[in-house]
Amino acid sequence: MVSEDHCMYVKRTTREIMFLTLYVDDILLAGNNLEMINTTKQCCLLVFEMKDMGEARYVLGVKIV
Repeated sequence: MVSEDHCMYVKRTTREIMFLTLYVDDILLAGNNLEMINTTKQCCLLVFEMKDMGEARYVLGVKIV
């Protein structure tokens, strides 16, 4: 049986990884390559009305440290 999460997407290369997670109307991008994250944000801005809230400090009430 394959387990899938339809709210989490992964982009991976040999050296880089990025996660895009969705929760209702929030998107969280995380990864080890800031250029990849910024490029993804720019692509999303072309399709969706959105604003950049900066670095995440909390996600679903959980503090990120």
